[in-house]
Amino acid sequence: MRATHLAARSGPTTEPATGPTTEPTGPAAERVAAETRQPALAMAPLIALSLGYFLVMLDVTVVNVALPDIRGSLGTGAAALQWIVDGYSTLFAGLLLFGGTLADRWGHRRTFLAGLGLFAVASLACAVAGSSAVLIVGRLGQGAGAALLVPASLGLLQAVHPDRGVRARAVAVWGAVASVAFGAGPVVGGLLVSGGGWRAVFWLNLPVAALAVALTLRHLPPAAGPRHTARKADPLGQLLGVVGLIALAGGLNEAGARGWTSPLVLSALGLGVAALVAFAAVQRTLEARTPEARTPEARSRTGGRRAPLLPPSLFRAPSFTPTAIIGLLISLGYYGMLFLTTLYFQQERGFSALTTGLALLPSVCMGLVAAPLFSRITARTGPHPPMAAGLALSAVGFLGWLPTGPQTPYPVLLFALTATGLGQTLTALAATAAIIDAAPAAGTGIASAVFNVSRQVGSAVGVALFGTFAASASDFTAGLRLSAGLAATAFATGAILALTTTRRRANTRTAEGK
Repeated sequence: MRATHLAARSGPTTEPATGPTTEPTGPAAERVAAETRQPALAMAPLIALSLGYFLVMLDVTVVNVALPDIRGSLGTGAAALQWIVDGYSTLFAGLLLFGGTLADRWGHRRTFLAGLGLFAVASLACAVAGSSAVLIVGRLGQGAGAALLVPASLGLLQAVHPDRGVRARAVAVWGAVASVAFGAGPVVGGLLVSGGGWRAVFWLNLPVAALAVALTLRHLPPAAGPRHTARKADPLGQLLGVVGLIALAGGLNEAGARGWTSPLVLSALGLGVAALVAFAAVQRTLEARTPEARTPEARSRTGGRRAPLLPPSLFRAPSFTPTAIIGLLISLGYYGMLFLTTLYFQQERGFSALTTGLALLPSVCMGLVAAPLFSRITARTGPHPPMAAGLALSAVGFLGWLPTGPQTPYPVLLFALTATGLGQTLTALAATAAIIDAAPAAGTGIASAVFNVSRQVGSAVGVALFGTFAASASDFTAGLRLSAGLAATAFATGAILALTTTRRRANTRTAEGK
């Protein structure tokens, strides 16, 4: 995306009016050669990698419409239902950085296959679960498998497509799969629940994972993707991060049922905050001990010394921190409201699982509209203007939920559904491009991992927090309205951050041009 943006800004190249005609050299020659070659995509490896990502994104939304049936079948309480949704994204976020580090040390292909295997085994456990506890453990296992296969699949995609232009097209396909999977989740879940019960939601993962494994073994060579063994892992940082996220989400989950002053809730929240503060301290200490290793290139030459899992210096890169915060805010607001919206249609309106999936389509299918719209706008303006526009659109859309009641006609809700879906997807695409632009030249991998962590943390906190609002409010729709107001505030805050970053970047470019 960055290459496209720079090429669009550079404009056409003209030859001098006099003198001999010469062939273009330097960057101009590279652009001409890239435009004339246009190598083909390696379709079989791309399908294998996209199938893995498809599973990860499908299971973000496919489970939501099955929640009422799960509650009726297993006698699941409100807190357990939240953990069935929240546990997946929480462990995914907690292990994502570890997954990226493991892929670099152990090999991307082996890590990708391990993630697929773990995801499949965990899906099997979910499908045969006889209790809420087993189902939650299975969902945690799915999150761990996703944390392994996502960074490994992106590393493999880059290794299989070394040409920058082809790799950009491959990444676009890989990302488009996420939008299709996310949008199809509620409908697929509704069809599966209506036809085969909630367990069919998890049985579906097994043949897809098996196909992805077969394609990987056949079409991706064992040496695909680099391996770096110089860096030692950061097990203490990983442990503190996982404990902090799980304890924080657990406290938020239990607050709705036990109350915010419950000793268990206060202890879990306190443990979560303490663990995350300790995590930040450990990362700063490790980076201070290796001051020469504050760039990705230098960290690969640290001679085996332990390096921080998340280098704090990364957050000093221009616009990196605001964009990471925006990633957290949009996931907190959108996924939190998606969780409540699903329950609203099924509990308050009496919709079936399939009808609920269809009702959510105007929101979750907006990725198919936002992707081409984003690519056209960004080629002319860069990622920050469409990011601010998407945030503002979603903020207004969430306000459309404020008058909602138990009998609100569905057409009245269409604007809220459409605006929030389009705005969120437009923002997510723009933020992904912006986070890569803001990262050091050789640090796009860790930058992308941080952005995914921020999004997963936002999703986990949003589902937990909005779930407690709905559980503790006088009635469900009151909790829904309160959550919609908070979601609108989160997106409006993100819009302010995006506009501030855009203005700062414009001032910087103006100063550099003087």
